[in-house]
Amino acid sequence: MSTPLPSDETATQASKSALRQHIESTGNPSHADQLDSSDFPEGGVTAWGTALGAFLIQFCGAGYTTSYGVFQDFYTQTYLTNSTPSEIASWYSWIGSVNAFLTFSVGLLSGRLLDRGAFYHVMKIGCFLQCLFLFMLSLAKPNGYYQASLIFLSQGIGSGFAIGLTNVPSIAVVSHHFQRRRAFVMGLVVAGVSMGSILHPIMLNNLINGRLGFANGVRASAAMIGSLLLIAYFLMHTRLSPQPKAVSYTRVLQNSSRDYAYICACLGIAAFEVGFFFVAFYLQLDSRLHGVSKEFSFYSLTISNTSSFIGRLATGAVTAYVGIPNTIIGCSFISSAIIFSMIGLRSLALDTLPTLTKCQLSHIGARMGISFTMTGIGSLLGSPICGAALTSHYIWWRPVVLAGSLAASGSILFASMQLILKIRQKTASKETVEV
Repeated sequence: MSTPLPSDETATQASKSALRQHIESTGNPSHADQLDSSDFPEGGVTAWGTALGAFLIQFCGAGYTTSYGVFQDFYTQTYLTNSTPSEIASWYSWIGSVNAFLTFSVGLLSGRLLDRGAFYHVMKIGCFLQCLFLFMLSLAKPNGYYQASLIFLSQGIGSGFAIGLTNVPSIAVVSHHFQRRRAFVMGLVVAGVSMGSILHPIMLNNLINGRLGFANGVRASAAMIGSLLLIAYFLMHTRLSPQPKAVSYTRVLQNSSRDYAYICACLGIAAFEVGFFFVAFYLQLDSRLHGVSKEFSFYSLTISNTSSFIGRLATGAVTAYVGIPNTIIGCSFISSAIIFSMIGLRSLALDTLPTLTKCQLSHIGARMGISFTMTGIGSLLGSPICGAALTSHYIWWRPVVLAGSLAASGSILFASMQLILKIRQKTASKETVEV
């Protein structure tokens, strides 16, 4: 095999550089496919190290957020019992829902900073604040108004903001290293959420309900998370050079507003997350109040999240054969049906939705930030509304029907997204044939 002359290599690199500049200046992402896929390593120590670091970030961040059902049960049954059960269930679900909202919606800020090349600064600040606010949470005492405020500020707002700083960048940076394997690798990365939601409930239940108690149990948890975040920070690396100009959210929103498939995906995510977070926050409390033993109820979230973990890994392989949209539709409809039975499943497909539509590579962080904000809206409103529907008499069928119906609506929107993508594909094929 002949070796290209240096002049040939220079010409090739110059043509690629010119093409990138053309894409950035015109804002037309349709030319992005002309870039050689060899621009992406698709593997190697740095690429897989970044994926592992992102996995740990998801494990410690969103995985911890989805374990809030342990705290919901503990606050309701043990720690904060001055109010009526329904007031506690509804009010303290706001702690978890605000945490989840900020976990996803802060992606608007962190995604923009990622595109500007501030990845390492964002990760340092986010990891430090997450540890700090968890240690602050351990200072809370039972049955006090100001202590409840401390829990809300530290766990709801502070921890949620910190996790939000690291959430979107840790996922988006994987796209710097992978293109052909992107869906599969992102499936592995977001499996960290499920792994975290499996192990954190077991650890937290045994710590805060065991000999250590709430304060020392939370501190032990914070120490473990701090160690893992430190490892993750040193593993992750960016590859693309920062953008010379800030990504305009106005421009991204204008482009996204004409992408009806993207709109359906975002609205579908918001609706579906209502059902998901209702199960995540209330499943353990539901099992306790329905006579399930305390020991077994501690593992109810773990059992549910184990199914989610298997689903995330499995769908990463399934999408290679049936495609991401078909996987989304199938998993979401099945999950909606199961939510009606008060058992929740969730697929990785929701986390890879922003990568379905073509856009400038420099806009990946911004687009993921927008879509994750829609996820945050669903998580913010869903759990408190379902908590209010539960009432002081714990009428479980009301929130279950509400959550299941909204999740089913999300599934219908995903199906609409697939229809739009099919129509777009046929139209593009016809235009290609005519040319």
